[in-house]
Amino acid sequence: MDSFLAIIIALMIVIGSAFTFVAALGLIRLPDVYTRMHAASKAGTVGSGVVLIALGIEAGDTGTLTRALAGVAFFLLTAPISAHLLAKASYAVGYRLSELSVVDEMPKRGDRTNSTGE
Repeated sequence: MDSFLAIIIALMIVIGSAFTFVAALGLIRLPDVYTRMHAASKAGTVGSGVVLIALGIEAGDTGTLTRALAGVAFFLLTAPISAHLLAKASYAVGYRLSELSVVDEMPKRGDRTNSTGE
């Protein structure tokens, strides 16, 4: 049973590292700030979370596992919110989408309507 758990933990670390590597590649290869932010927040969060859980299990201590799960919960709660706010701020200061993007669904400053749709 001990070797089976070691294999599962090793697989989790490899999977988490692969997700983190894909996030790093996304930061390098993607064309604009919005797609880079998406790669960093999604793949980076999953990769970090899986590695944290694996390390918490490997420690064999419930206190360490609890702290690792709290770290995963923190990542899951903060990464999407911070990515959204950074994207909104980037759009507000003028970072535009790449030419490869299909559509820009954000309203322009003068195009906003009030809550009644008028």
